[in-house]
Amino acid sequence: MQMVLIGFRQLQDPYYQGFAAQVAFFLMLSIVPIVIVVSRMLAFFSISMESIARWIEHYVPAQFAQTLTSLITYTPSTAMNLFFILIAVWSASRAQFAMMRIANHILTGGKTTGQGYLKDRFRAFRTMFLTLFSFAFSLIILVYGEILFKFVAAAITQDFYVKYEIASFWKIIRWPVALALYFLAVSYNYYVIPTGRVKFREVVPGSIFASVGMFIVTLIYTYYVDYIASYDIIYGSLASIVALLFWFYFLAWALGLGVLFNKVWADTADPKQ
Repeated sequence: MQMVLIGFRQLQDPYYQGFAAQVAFFLMLSIVPIVIVVSRMLAFFSISMESIARWIEHYVPAQFAQTLTSLITYTPSTAMNLFFILIAVWSASRAQFAMMRIANHILTGGKTTGQGYLKDRFRAFRTMFLTLFSFAFSLIILVYGEILFKFVAAAITQDFYVKYEIASFWKIIRWPVALALYFLAVSYNYYVIPTGRVKFREVVPGSIFASVGMFIVTLIYTYYVDYIASYDIIYGSLASIVALLFWFYFLAWALGLGVLFNKVWADTADPKQ
């Protein structure tokens, strides 16, 4: 109860009123630059954009998968060189920068949002590179996971039934694996985006809170969009984009509340902080 009261009191700060919209807006603008860079990384592992599209269909609700897939079908007309990759990462890091400022605001009790615009933008640029590498690594595991299980099944036995059972096991555990990778991605960002150093164990409570919160938000909002909302009546052909933007908005709130959960958890565990 004390955690809820402290968290609610901190949420009265007007700074919180616009951060989710800011993160959602820049996340939306970051999709194409992120896909461009990640596609270049995955090319070294012979993973095509079609594989990413299939992964999205598996792990993203159908309402949003179609819109995301249409966005990532963009392919640059010329070969990407290092300069344009850096520009793409710089553009994508804007969402990271917005999240960095709200995280610092929360963790310092509103005393600061960072070390200054330029320093924080370059920190966001650096951490975005690492985030993209972790995202690419997760995709590699999820894409090649089934292939690896089939390889292991073939090495263990030639019995078709046993091989089928072993290969099917991946379909059972792929969701827990995806959730674990999801949790690690959130934990990593909570660990690196604050200006001050934090211990990894200090970000675990908020990472669990944010991961579960984002999962619940996705389930509820998917049901709402599928059975209740009628965005197409107002927004017409833009309905799918608007629905995706709202989804990002609620996910941003879950991420922000995860940082706040870490702050409140630490304050209640040690009242002297």
